[in-house]
Amino acid sequence: MTKEEKLGIIKKYGVNEKDSGKSEVQIALLTRRINDLTGHFDAHKKDHHSRRGLMMMVGKRRKLLDYLMNKDIERYRAIIKELNIRK
Repeated sequence: MTKEEKLGIIKKYGVNEKDSGKSEVQIALLTRRINDLTGHFDAHKKDHHSRRGLMMMVGKRRKLLDYLMNKDIERYRAIIKELNIRK
C-alpha cells in the first residue's frame, strides 16, 4: 500500500487527513492489508511466518469491530457494509 492510498483511506473514513485513530479508519486500513496479503498466499502457500502476521491482523480487526459494535451499532453496520467484510 502506497502512502497516497493510505492517505486516501484515512480521508475517506476519518474526519480529516490526520484522523488515523478512528476505529473505522483502522478497520479499513487493516482490511486493505489483509486483502493484499491473501493474494500473496496464492503464490506462496508455505509462507507460514507471513500467515501468522495475517492472523494477528485479522484478530486485531475483529477486536476493533467488536469495540465498534458495542460502542455504536450504526457505525458498525455502516463499516461492515462499506468494506463488504461479511459474506
